[in-house]
Amino acid sequence: MPTKFSKETYLYWYELMQLIRQFELKAEEMYKMAGKIRGFFHAYVGQEAIAAGCMTATQHEDPFITGYRDHGWALAKGTPPNACMAELYGKATGCAKGKGGSMHFFDVSNHFYGGHGIVGAQIGTGTGLAFAEQYKGTNNVVLCFFGDGAARQGILHESFNLAMLWKLPIVYICENNNYAMGTSVERTSNVIDIYKLADAYEMPADMIDGMTAEAVHDGVARAVKRAREGGGPTLIEMKTYRYKGHSISDPQKYRSKEEVEEYKSQDPIQKVLHTILENNFATQADLDAIDAKIAGIVEESVKFAEESPWPDDSEVLKDVYVDQTIVFDED
Repeated sequence: MPTKFSKETYLYWYELMQLIRQFELKAEEMYKMAGKIRGFFHAYVGQEAIAAGCMTATQHEDPFITGYRDHGWALAKGTPPNACMAELYGKATGCAKGKGGSMHFFDVSNHFYGGHGIVGAQIGTGTGLAFAEQYKGTNNVVLCFFGDGAARQGILHESFNLAMLWKLPIVYICENNNYAMGTSVERTSNVIDIYKLADAYEMPADMIDGMTAEAVHDGVARAVKRAREGGGPTLIEMKTYRYKGHSISDPQKYRSKEEVEEYKSQDPIQKVLHTILENNFATQADLDAIDAKIAGIVEESVKFAEESPWPDDSEVLKDVYVDQTIVFDED
């Protein structure tokens, strides 16, 4: 079937989505090996189409910020897999010097501002990032990601109000994977269509199939264009699904195996793969080569993390506060 997206776009999507998927699966494997990865761990498996579509609809300089399900976003923005795996291991070579762990990835050089463990905290911080971009006069647009659980936090309403009042360059994206930990959307609010929360602020809003990279790209591209042109924020509800539990320790008793299998039949990677093969964008040998490349990258990230040093004790209080002297112009 003909598509408006190029061969290069589909191959980029496939490679990125496979990198995220295989990295997460390997990291989960290493977590379960005693002592390799500790603390909380939230996998992005199943939601890769959102990362893929957002990347092709934005510019590298656009700041991204998210919650604690952050590994995939760091990889998408360009944080090296070695630095990501090392961070999971708590090693000094990690993207947050081994101090952040799974929930607090951070990479300013690639315009990725976390990784936030407090539910909904990134909504307010993302709004602040958008104010900073507007204040500095850049043409950048912030993408702020949060889950359906975070959508129930009061900070969302305060942020929406200011973002609309000041027409800030931000796209709020709710990755609605149906469950806030183990609580379904239907049990948290009378308003189950989260995009409708924007109506109270007369904010443009949209609901998009988050399991399809093409739909994600189109929806985000519209919102980003509006923001770059001074039109202010947009709320996008991405309907998606996580194939793993909320965290690695989640027994998942709140949903049936049949439900999970139904969503697995909509696997976003398989959708992209189908389009590639149907349009002869690549041969099976080409795809096998990509898969082998990804496998090598992921294995190398584990080796890098294993061989990296632990942070020195002298690092424990560093990066907690920033010493900064502000000089005001006397004129």
